[in-house]
Amino acid sequence: MSSIAVIYYSASGNTAAMAEAVVEGVESMGAEAEIFEVSEFLIDDLENYDAFAFGCPASGDEELEEFEFEPFFSNAIEIIGDRPVAIFGSYSSGDGAWMRKWEDVCDDMNLNLVASGVIAEDYPDSDAIEACQELGEILVENLNEFY
Repeated sequence: MSSIAVIYYSASGNTAAMAEAVVEGVESMGAEAEIFEVSEFLIDDLENYDAFAFGCPASGDEELEEFEFEPFFSNAIEIIGDRPVAIFGSYSSGDGAWMRKWEDVCDDMNLNLVASGVIAEDYPDSDAIEACQELGEILVENLNEFY
């Protein structure tokens, strides 16, 4: 059975709630998911997973969180290769530019991004939770096609 790692950074709990919803979507499709805060995940453990969902809120001037998440993700790009990837996160101000930048990075690095990133303003409402669940389902569908 395939295994999916959901790895996220959350300062306020907003992106953590989104990560939980992604896991729900993965599990609703009969796949296995493990959820990790980025600070507790070892980069070498990426080899143990078939697909990934990464979550990070907008930080500063609509950027990825720069101390833990961004360095981890930059290193992860070199390891995950063409395995399926999904991204998500929350924001409190701005218009979601950080997600568009993140999607561009994924495209530039030829990551197998399975869908557009899911965003939520502040704490995810029911629509954002549903979108995260759907993102988990899409990740599994793409994983099944990949293998």
